[in-house]
Amino acid sequence: MTPDTEKFRLLHTMIRVLDLDKSIDFYCRHLGMKLMRRTDFPGGEFTLAFVGYGDETTHAVVELTHNWGQSEPYEIGDGFGHLAIAVPDIYGACDGMRDEGVTISREPGPMQHGTSVIAFIEDPDGYKIELVEKS
Repeated sequence: MTPDTEKFRLLHTMIRVLDLDKSIDFYCRHLGMKLMRRTDFPGGEFTLAFVGYGDETTHAVVELTHNWGQSEPYEIGDGFGHLAIAVPDIYGACDGMRDEGVTISREPGPMQHGTSVIAFIEDPDGYKIELVEKS
């Protein structure tokens, strides 16, 4: 029997990060997210930090997982694509982030074969984030 999915919702997306403080700073300062909560798990030697734009009861968030013993950057692999963030002024956002040293891997402009204006940036671990201009 198929479950009733009417009340299902996306809770979070988890990514592993090498430097948790640097990642929290990136998502909060450059993308305007808020740190919702941060919890250490000494028994498992990891810390979870949740960042996002609104309360977790109604908004999906990003879970940043920091494994304490990890000393080398993670391999992102070819299965993960990107996170997408709506921004009202993509050109201004990219200019400001570029001035702060954020990697812009695809400059803002119209999407190929479409009309949306997009750009791609990279977080401190190299994860791709698509910026989509929405007013």
